[in-house]
Amino acid sequence: MKIERIEIRHTKMDLVTPFTTSMGTEYDEEHIMVRIDAEGITGWGESVAEGTPFYSYETVSTAWHIMRDFLIPALLGKNVANVGEAIGLYEFARVRGHMMAKAGIEAALWDVMAKSKNISLSKMLGGVRDKIDVGVSIGIKSSEEELIKDIEGYLAEGYKRIKIKIAPGYDLSMVQAVRREFPDIMLQVDANSAYSLEDIDLFKKMDEYNLTLIEQPLGYEDIYDHSKLQRAIKTPICLDESIHSLDDARAAVELKSCKIINIKPGRVGGFTESKLIHDFCMSNGIPVWHGGMLESGIGRAGNVALASLPGFTLPGDISASKKYYKEDIVNPPFVVNQDGTMEVPKGPGIGVEINLKNLDNVTVRKEVFNA
Repeated sequence: MKIERIEIRHTKMDLVTPFTTSMGTEYDEEHIMVRIDAEGITGWGESVAEGTPFYSYETVSTAWHIMRDFLIPALLGKNVANVGEAIGLYEFARVRGHMMAKAGIEAALWDVMAKSKNISLSKMLGGVRDKIDVGVSIGIKSSEEELIKDIEGYLAEGYKRIKIKIAPGYDLSMVQAVRREFPDIMLQVDANSAYSLEDIDLFKKMDEYNLTLIEQPLGYEDIYDHSKLQRAIKTPICLDESIHSLDDARAAVELKSCKIINIKPGRVGGFTESKLIHDFCMSNGIPVWHGGMLESGIGRAGNVALASLPGFTLPGDISASKKYYKEDIVNPPFVVNQDGTMEVPKGPGIGVEINLKNLDNVTVRKEVFNA
């Protein structure tokens, strides 16, 4: 298929409520939406690079630069038979790093290719489920009472798993408070790299509270120190920020740095690398689950499709559209069923329609490239 036109949009969407983690508080979400047109077929993707370099070194500005000056010129006007051929092109493949920029482009390519075959993205990726189990991520709150109230609300909506963000001074006491109120729920914590090996005793105490996992407690690029922590505690460690590739996943498993891995397409460069990590983990008995980056419905549709693969055995951070945004930019918006599941779109490609009016309303800038 000939890639005839590529469009990128810098979007800024206001969050329903502020979202606080150990890295700070977000009030809106800035991403890049990617549109690729090829022989009458339109595909959409989302780059999850944010406005700030706190989760990753990538930002909207760096991703825009890499897309505009390197990735888009590498693809525009080319005839490609599949996604692998497209991302394997020399000028595309030789760009090092910049996984979020690559993932946004690659997602739109996957959508194009799935639509060209008139199949869902889930089927194209190898999905086996019509519904996926979903959990919810809750940011740092001002009090135990506020946190408990939020959890009650999300459980009433059907979410199967609760994840709470933790940070120094906002950790063990919150876990204890949650367990007093909800002794039997699936509960996990996410530190976003806020701790060091000096905090081993803290995590040993968390062993008492039957947590599903502790996500990325140590450095955001660390694998080795996590192996020391995992040996010292019973609760499974899950790596997120440290895993950028299949090689990273292999190193983490070999070093026994974690027992679970979080997969985010944006963090690892797209669905292609995500599938490789998924397959490796599945063959080595390592559970995986799908993380979230506060995506719009465009990115969320891709996340749902990927999470339908068989190795995703734990509920993912793939919440309903209304959890973050008053109005999504796709129709229909994503909803959580009362049984804690989310439907996997069955239509061609990502399986949702883009609401261009809503997309225009949240677009900060746009650039179009024609072959």
